[in-house]
Amino acid sequence: MRTTQVTPAEADAWIATLHLQHTEHGPDTSWTVRRTPASRPWTLHHPAFALEYAAEMLRELRRPPPESRR
Repeated sequence: MRTTQVTPAEADAWIATLHLQHTEHGPDTSWTVRRTPASRPWTLHHPAFALEYAAEMLRELRRPPPESRR
């Protein structure tokens, strides 16, 4: 568990590392991101939301594929 607040620079670093299809900085500390060109845009209004979005993407990438049925 974190004991310090997420900084905008930390959120920027994670968003850049994920190589999202579209990233746009909004006013203050907000970001609008899309995973793919066809995906719905997400507006992240705080660095903590940006970090949670990045964590969710990493969980999805690490999730094992479902077993194929025979």
